[in-house]
Amino acid sequence: MSRSDIDGDESTRFAGEMAGSLPGGPTPDGETPPAPDIDISKPHVARMYDYFLGGKNNYAADREAAEQVIAMFPQTRLGARANRRFLIDAVRWLAGEAGIRQFIDIGSGLPTQQNVHEVAQEIAADARVVYVDNDPLVRVHADALLATDGNTAVIEADLRDPQAILNDATLRGHLDLSRPVGLLMVAVLHFIEDFDTALASVRHLCDGLPSGSYLVISHGLAQEGRDDVEEVRKVYRRSSSSAVVRSRAEIARFFDGLTMVGPGLAHFADWSIGDAAARRRAYPDDRVVSIDDRSFLAGIPMMGGIGRIDR
Repeated sequence: MSRSDIDGDESTRFAGEMAGSLPGGPTPDGETPPAPDIDISKPHVARMYDYFLGGKNNYAADREAAEQVIAMFPQTRLGARANRRFLIDAVRWLAGEAGIRQFIDIGSGLPTQQNVHEVAQEIAADARVVYVDNDPLVRVHADALLATDGNTAVIEADLRDPQAILNDATLRGHLDLSRPVGLLMVAVLHFIEDFDTALASVRHLCDGLPSGSYLVISHGLAQEGRDDVEEVRKVYRRSSSSAVVRSRAEIARFFDGLTMVGPGLAHFADWSIGDAAARRRAYPDDRVVSIDDRSFLAGIPMMGGIGRIDR
């Protein structure tokens, strides 16, 4: 696998450019934020992910940081698509086989291909979704996207404050927390560097949901012999959030006390739920790249799983 290190001069130049841009005004590249309270001078993980997926809701700082990650991990773009496929397969299974009609998508990111409400409502038109993200740009775009969708809402909140999420008036007005919920934390927990904080947030949220709810997680997997992970982390430290990969045992702890379904916690190459192939055939207009080559998936350091809350 090819690798392109960020040398000291490049890191210094990059940090200087970021520090020299003023939030709320044009950047040196002439880009202007969509709202005064949105800082586009600093990379944000949601906008970097949007860039990985080929979206347009990103800025020069995001693109530069994302390209540095891609230089070190050339499979990053397709890895993002594989993660999106995991999310879509999980939501279709929850809405279909599991009968879930309410979803909380934490760390939802910017609206992109096949959003959770679109996927769930293909199966159940009455499915209700609340998106949660701490990036104000997500709120701006989501508010516009969801203006005419009465079954979907967005709130600006942080996973590290789970009680604030559960107490949010919009969320409580939109969902019935006495009925089962699909709680989605897809590619978000690895942006909470402190493990105890991440674990406590997951448990707090699960404790606030009724029996019959489900927890869906995907997470970056630590790999032995990788000496470039720290370089990637340096890029993310200059963004809105640091990033960390974890061992399988650590990721499994997020599901403590839950009943695992499907293959349990598994590497992306080995994860599937129900008859995923049949569900994909039922939706031939999928806009997510089909990634069925196990040899390729084996090269993506990501794990995913679904656990049911049984009390």
